[in-house]
Amino acid sequence: MFHAGRLLDAYLKLGAHCVEVDGQAGVRFCTWAPRAQRVSAVGDFNDWDGRRNPMQRLDDAGVWETTVAGIGPGTEYKFEIENADNQRLVIKTDPYARAFPARANQNAVVTAPSSYRWGDGDWLERRARWRWRDAPISIYEVHLSSWRRPEHGPATYEWLAEKLIAYAGDLRFTHLELLPIFEHPLDESLGYQVTGYYAPTSRFGLPDSFRAFVDACHRAGMGVILDWVPLHFPKDQWALAEFDGAPLYERDDPAMAEHPQWHTLIFNYGQPEVRNFLLSNALFWLREFHIDGLRVDAVSSMLFLDDARSGSFRPNPLGGRENLPAVRFLRETNAHIARTMPDVFTIAEESTSWPRVSQPVPRGGLGFSMRWNMGWVHDTLHYCGVPCAERAGAHRDLTFERLYAKSEHFVLALSHDEVGASSGSLLSQMAGDAAQRIAGLRLLFTFHATYPGKKLLFMGDEFGQTEPWDPRGELAWLALREPAHRGVLDVVRDLNALYRDLPALHAVDAGHTGFRWLAADDAAHSVIAYLRSDVEALAVVVLNFSCADYDEYVVGVPRYGAFNIVFDSDAIHYGGAGRQATMEIRSVDRPAMGCPHSVTLSLAALSGLVLVPA
Repeated sequence: MFHAGRLLDAYLKLGAHCVEVDGQAGVRFCTWAPRAQRVSAVGDFNDWDGRRNPMQRLDDAGVWETTVAGIGPGTEYKFEIENADNQRLVIKTDPYARAFPARANQNAVVTAPSSYRWGDGDWLERRARWRWRDAPISIYEVHLSSWRRPEHGPATYEWLAEKLIAYAGDLRFTHLELLPIFEHPLDESLGYQVTGYYAPTSRFGLPDSFRAFVDACHRAGMGVILDWVPLHFPKDQWALAEFDGAPLYERDDPAMAEHPQWHTLIFNYGQPEVRNFLLSNALFWLREFHIDGLRVDAVSSMLFLDDARSGSFRPNPLGGRENLPAVRFLRETNAHIARTMPDVFTIAEESTSWPRVSQPVPRGGLGFSMRWNMGWVHDTLHYCGVPCAERAGAHRDLTFERLYAKSEHFVLALSHDEVGASSGSLLSQMAGDAAQRIAGLRLLFTFHATYPGKKLLFMGDEFGQTEPWDPRGELAWLALREPAHRGVLDVVRDLNALYRDLPALHAVDAGHTGFRWLAADDAAHSVIAYLRSDVEALAVVVLNFSCADYDEYVVGVPRYGAFNIVFDSDAIHYGGAGRQATMEIRSVDRPAMGCPHSVTLSLAALSGLVLVPA
C-alpha cells in the first residue's frame, strides 16, 4: 500500500516507534531509501557508528527496518545511507520524526506514544454536526514567534494558550490560523521551509504541549487551522534533499527540481511514496492533533510547471504547463479528507484563474473547501490606496468581484502577505492624512466583515499597526495606548460580533442568493450599497469611500418601517465624528435603487453603516 501511495497512516509504520523486544524496551526504526545498498540507524545509543545497527531491506522497493533494544523515548538518532550507484554516504534525519531537541538541531528524537488526555469532546461533537458553509468563520492569522513575547523567557505553548486564546476570543474570532509550526531551523523562513513535517516546532515546547494548546482552543470554542506546505522543502543536506544519495522526494529532473524563486526543492508528486508521505502528513495533523483545517500554501505554484520560470520549462506529456501529478495529488488529498473527515476543511491559497478550486472532485474541481479570494484583496487594497479625488475612475475595483463570485467558496484573506516590508502595514496602504487613514481602515474592515466570504485578518492589523510586520520582533502593542488604535480594535471586535450574530451576514455566503447590489455604480460619490439576506433576515450595508460627507443620501430598502443602525464605523466611541446621530431610521414609500422604499442617511466621509429591520 505504501508503494501504491495508499498507506494513509504511514506515520505509524515508518519512522521510530517504541516497541518491546523479548520483554525489554526498544525502538523499531523504518525508512524508505530505494537506491541504498546499506542503511543503518545511528545515534547516541551506538556512538553514531553505522556499522553497529545495520537495517534490513524488507522489499525491492526500498523499505528498510531494524529494531534496537535497550533504548526508548528521548533517544536521538539519524539514518546513515550508502547509495548503491554512486557509493555516496549520507547521514539523514528521519522524514517521519515526531520531535527534534531544538530548532537548529538536526537529530530526530524518539517519542513515546502520546499519553495526552483530550478534553475537547464537546467541541468535536459540535464540529461533527457543523455546517461550515452556512456558519460564520472569522480567522485570526498568527505567527507565534512574533505575536507577543513574555517579559521573561521565550514564549511557550502553555503561555500562548493563556494569552493568545483570551485575546482572540475577546475579539470574537472563531478560528486561529497558525503560520507553519512544523519544525524548521531557519527563523527567517517563517516556517515555510520545513525539515520536520511530523514534528511541532520545539521553539515552544513538546508535542503534547501543542496538543494541550489545541485542546485549550477547542474548550474555549475556537478552532485551529494550520498552514501546510506540500509544495517544496529546503536543500539542507541533512534533511529530505537527495535523501538516499540521489533525488528521491524532489523531482528527479534537474532542470525542474528547484523552485527558481525560493531556491527550494519541489516535491515529486509522480512518486507514489512521496504522495503517501504528504497525504499521510495531512491526516497526521488532523487525527493526532485534532486540527480543524489546513490552509494549503502556494497552490498556484504546485499547479503550474512554469511557475516563476519565465517561460523556460518542460511541458507535461500533453504539451501543457499544468503539473498533472500535482493536480492528482491535490484531488486525492481533498477527496479523502472530504470523505473520511467531512467536518474538517481545506483552504487553497490560489491566485490564478484555475477553475473550480473549491468545487468537489466529482464535479471536476480540485476539491478544496474554500479558496482565498486574492482578486478581492488585490482590487480592494488598490482602491483604498487611490486618493479620494481619483476614486471615481477606480470604482470598478469595488464591484468586479461579483462577476466571478458564484464559482467558488471564498475567504477574504487580509493576510500576512499584504503587510510585509515591501507593501507596508494595512494602515499605511490607506490614502490620505493620518486621520483619513484610520477612518479608511475602519471602513475597509466594515467592507471585509459585511461582504460575502469567510474572513481572515492577520495579527497587528486588528489595531492598525503603523509599521510593516517584522517577524524578528513582536507586534507594536504600545499603539493601543492611543485612542485611534483602540478605536480600530473596538471596530474589529464589534464587527466580528455582528458577523457572528447576524445570519444575514454569514448564512448564505457563496453564489448570489444572499447578496444584492443596491448601489453598485455610484462612482461619482464613491459609494456602494448592498443587501445581505438569509430567508427573512436581512441587513443593508452602505459604504462611503469618499472623503466628503453626504448629509442626505437616499438608500433603497425592501421593507417599510423602522430600521436600526447596528453598526457605524464613524461612531464617536471608535474615534469618528458621529455624524449619523439617530440610530433608528424609518423608511418611506419612495422607491430607490430598485426597492419600493427608501431611507435617508447622513454618511460621514470614509465610513460604513449597517442597518437591520427594527
